[in-house]
Amino acid sequence: GGRLLSVRNYFSTNIILLYFYGLDLQGTDPESSETKAKVSNVLLRISVLHRPIVKGRGVDMSLPLAFLVTLGFAMLCAGSVRAKNAMNIMLTNVVDAVVGSISYYLFGFAFAFGDTSNPFIGTNFFALKDIPNTSFDYSFFLYQWAFAIAVAGITSGSIAERTQFSAYLVFSFFLSGFVYPVVAHWVWSSSGWLSASSTNPLFASGAIDFAGSGVVHMVGAVAGFWGALIEGPRVGRFDAFGKPVPMRGHNATLVVLGTFLLWFGWFGFNPGSFDKILVAYPSTTNQGNWTAIGRTAVTTTLAGSTAGIITLFGRRLLVGHWDALDVCNG
Repeated sequence: GGRLLSVRNYFSTNIILLYFYGLDLQGTDPESSETKAKVSNVLLRISVLHRPIVKGRGVDMSLPLAFLVTLGFAMLCAGSVRAKNAMNIMLTNVVDAVVGSISYYLFGFAFAFGDTSNPFIGTNFFALKDIPNTSFDYSFFLYQWAFAIAVAGITSGSIAERTQFSAYLVFSFFLSGFVYPVVAHWVWSSSGWLSASSTNPLFASGAIDFAGSGVVHMVGAVAGFWGALIEGPRVGRFDAFGKPVPMRGHNATLVVLGTFLLWFGWFGFNPGSFDKILVAYPSTTNQGNWTAIGRTAVTTTLAGSTAGIITLFGRRLLVGHWDALDVCNG
C-alpha cells in the first residue's frame, strides 16, 4: 500500500524531472561543462527529494543477498564434514538464523546502534523500541541482522563435529546478541571509540571498515579460533602415534553449491554496504554511487577468483593433484 505508492511516486517524479531537464539539454554539447553541470544538478535534485526512499530501496535490495550468505555457509559446512555429522551442522546454521534474530532484536541492535554518546556500547532501541518509524531503519536492522548471523556462520564451521548442541545454542545467542554488536558499535557507530566518524578518531583516522572485514570476518574468525582451541581436535583426527588422519568431506556437490551461494551473497554483502544508491557527485556525470558499487562488486569478484587460483595451484604443488574442495575453501 503505502510503500508501493511511495515507490510509484518516486519513479513518476523522476520521469517528470528527467523529461523537462531533457528538453533543456536538447541541442547542447554532451561534453561541455555546462551540460555536465546540469546533469549533476538533476541527480542532486533527485537524491535530495527521494533520499529516504532510495536509501531504503538500496538496503532492501541487498538484504536477500546478504541473508543468502547463511545458506551458503550451511551448504559449504554440510558438505565439508562427514556424513554422520551433516544434519548437526545444518541444524547449527538454522539455529544461527532463528536464535540470532531474537537476540539481535531484543538487545543486539541496541548494543550496536542504539546510542550516539557511549563509546563502548549502545543503550537504547531495545526490542526496536522508539526506533525512528521509517522504512530505512527497519531495513537497516534486518541488514545488520544478516551480518550478525554471518559471524555465527563463520564460527560454526570452525567447531564443526566437536560441539554439543546445547552449548552451541547458548554460544550463538551470545555471539549474535552481544559480541558482534559491541564490536560493530566500536567501529560503525559515530561515537564508537574506534569509529572513523567520531569527532576525535583514534590515530586521527579511526578504524575504517567498509563492509565488515574486521567487524564481521575477523570477529567470526577469532571466535572460531578460540572455539576450536578450547574444544580441541575432532575424535579420530590423529592416530595412536599423533599423526594427522585425513578427514574428507562427504559431499563435494554441497561444497561447490555453498561456495557459489556465498559468492552470490557477497554481492549484497559488500556493495550493499552503500546504503545510498543515488547520490550525485559534484561536477561529474557519474550516476551517484553506481560507479563505486560496481567497483566494489568487481573487487569482490577478483578477490575470490585470485584466492581460488592461488589455492588451486598451491595445492597442486603440495599434494600433486587438483582438488575442488580445496579451491572452494581457499
